[in-house]
Amino acid sequence: MLNFLPGPALYFISSLLLIINTSIWAGLISLGGIVKLFVPFTAGRNLLTKLMNRFMWAWATGNGGILHLLADIEWDIEGLENLDKNAWYLLISNHLSGLDIAVQTYVLRNNIPMLKFFLKRELMYIPFIGLGCWALDMPFMSRTSPAKLKKNPKLKGKDLISTRRACEKFKTMPTAIINYVEGSRFTKEKHRRQDSPYRYLLRPKAGGIAFTLSAMGEQFTNLLNVTLVYPEAKDDPLAEVMHGKIKKIVIRVQILPVPEVDNKRYFSEPQYRVEFQRWLNQIWQEKDEQIHQLMIKHGAVEADSTNAK
Repeated sequence: MLNFLPGPALYFISSLLLIINTSIWAGLISLGGIVKLFVPFTAGRNLLTKLMNRFMWAWATGNGGILHLLADIEWDIEGLENLDKNAWYLLISNHLSGLDIAVQTYVLRNNIPMLKFFLKRELMYIPFIGLGCWALDMPFMSRTSPAKLKKNPKLKGKDLISTRRACEKFKTMPTAIINYVEGSRFTKEKHRRQDSPYRYLLRPKAGGIAFTLSAMGEQFTNLLNVTLVYPEAKDDPLAEVMHGKIKKIVIRVQILPVPEVDNKRYFSEPQYRVEFQRWLNQIWQEKDEQIHQLMIKHGAVEADSTNAK
């Protein structure tokens, strides 16, 4: 353990280790992407994808090792026991920091398929990043703006078709896709600006998850509602853990049935969208209360506290 060192020294060491860990495995994944470009057979490409996922598993494991080196982290985790590495999951989660992805991939790496993220199609053309994400079979999607749809109504439904096409490969390969439904990381300023009704969360956005479910909902085994808490964090959990200031990380995983979304009704009937948003708001209300109880349990707030973090 290096937690006896001063914060600036820990920050320097952790930065260096994270850069090395990411550079090694991202480099190997990008190299695998180059090889994959020239493999003509689907079976061969699938084997390479599995190898790339093992590289991502190694990256996640390395991040966990760095966390262990920085501090003797107390992990409070519940809900992993009934998960299956050979299943298909859609995850929804609150989003607090750039640390979230490293923590969630590390904690879930042996329980579900390696996490994937929906990415904007434009990212495909960024050198190395696009190739690496393609090698990992991250689904790229394009979203036509309302202005373009208004100008050219024939484009309506094209995004859904292209997303379904991008997800075709997942029918035969167990997959876990995560969606941060708040749209961005939680900050006190965003919370204030939104006038959020929750203490610890931003307002959830239903559009992205509805789009995902309408595109490939029948492929998912379950919906996973993941709650992430850093009880000691004051501002940026990533910077604080790199300074050795965070000793506790809390994760709760709830398995839920996959809601059905009728894409024709969702995109044409306002009341249908309202009902779906209410369903998501209810989950977020329960998540907010769960976070509050976890904060009390770990001594981060008083039992009668009602203020946002």
